[in-house]
Amino acid sequence: MPQPFGLGLENHYARLPGEFYTSMPAERVGEPRLLHANPKAASLIGLDPAAFADPDFVKVFSGHARLGDFEPLAMVYSGHQFGVWAGQLGDGRALLIGQVRGASGELWDVQLKGAGMTPYSRFADGRAVMRSTIREYLGSEAIAALGIPTSRALCITATGESVMREQPEPGAILTRLARSHVRFGHFEHFHHRGKHEQVRLLADHVIGEYFPDFAGDYAGWFGEVVKRTAELMADWMAVGFAHGVMNTDNMSILGLTLDYGPYGFLDAYDPDFICNHTDEGGRYSFSNQPGIGHWNLRALAVALSSLIGSDMLVEKLNGYEAIFVARFRALMRAKLGLVREVEGDDELIRALLRLMAKTRADYSQTFRGLTRTDEDWLFLFGLGREEALAWREAYRARMDGEGDRRAAMDAVNPKYVLRNWVAETAIRAVEDRGDSGSLDRILKLVQSPYAEHAGEDALAQPPAPEFSGLSVSCSS
Repeated sequence: MPQPFGLGLENHYARLPGEFYTSMPAERVGEPRLLHANPKAASLIGLDPAAFADPDFVKVFSGHARLGDFEPLAMVYSGHQFGVWAGQLGDGRALLIGQVRGASGELWDVQLKGAGMTPYSRFADGRAVMRSTIREYLGSEAIAALGIPTSRALCITATGESVMREQPEPGAILTRLARSHVRFGHFEHFHHRGKHEQVRLLADHVIGEYFPDFAGDYAGWFGEVVKRTAELMADWMAVGFAHGVMNTDNMSILGLTLDYGPYGFLDAYDPDFICNHTDEGGRYSFSNQPGIGHWNLRALAVALSSLIGSDMLVEKLNGYEAIFVARFRALMRAKLGLVREVEGDDELIRALLRLMAKTRADYSQTFRGLTRTDEDWLFLFGLGREEALAWREAYRARMDGEGDRRAAMDAVNPKYVLRNWVAETAIRAVEDRGDSGSLDRILKLVQSPYAEHAGEDALAQPPAPEFSGLSVSCSS
């Protein structure tokens, strides 16, 4: 049978018993119109961008038609939300509409977000609003371009309907891709119901599909999950990214950045930055992320305790901090252009971060500016200029003998990150004027964040007064 759009369509998750999901069609939400599609994501699944112009494309990727003979399904899982056991959750506004074998041989989930209600919607409407859809579309592609594991975004479909949040907002559907959407909460769901055989079945499925080197070795596999999670936390911290809602149901078993809600990239460096205004206690503040990663892994360890002995679980968990520190140190050394290991390097890094926090220097500009002139760089520190000059002199002395590291440093210190105000520019253009030109422009910018883009310097700057104090929440 010919495959739709030439895709290598497969069906693996549905081989699990029916209690792992509910098979169901998407709701036919509104009158779909393709707002934007992403050729870079399309290439991951072997999709020819020419398909974007096919009238059937928007039907399939809005849920108005099936992707071949794949029967869509919503996954069930549970989780801890803000540290509290929340019980059953699940794909309340998401549907897996296909699994596709990409050109490199990797299996990709194709999922719709915002395509209507499922049995796991609880009291919600299963819809997504345009602003949150654009934020995830841009955010996932920005993180991917920074070399950090993440879900990807294929396209945005405008539904033409209004969705009620605090006020009526335009609706949209995101088609996203991920190597897997299995979360820590999938395992918690069955463990906390005493269904240990289902925990084993799910672990065997995940290992078989994504961790074949650990076949028959549950402890080794858990150790790999610990490693990927620790490294993901270090990656986030090094680029100044705050996720905002690190609940266990938002934690990927593959170590991917998953579920972009009230995320934020740092402007002024503030280790206590809270990007989610509903996080009143600051549980998911920027500096708390490494500790929360470990907390979530402990919750996963409990969920796997029927498979793995407690001594081995503790041993693997105890390796988390060393993995995180090694990864974070390596990333920060690269940002400063340090190749040779010299005693005092860690303190040099810490001193810069303390100075940045004290003066509220812009995070991305500080590191990118290390290869620029002294005057441009010192300007970032305002009244802390003298302290910044002293640090710069110590840094210059340390760099003697390292050679010219400017090109290498510019290749790891992005000029452009997806600041909230930049994302807001795209959102307002679409919502207020129906203009996707800004969305296209910003997408291309964040997909090549290390390059110099002529005429786009303004989008590398902190927010202007009219954009300062933008507030995002879980509904974002």
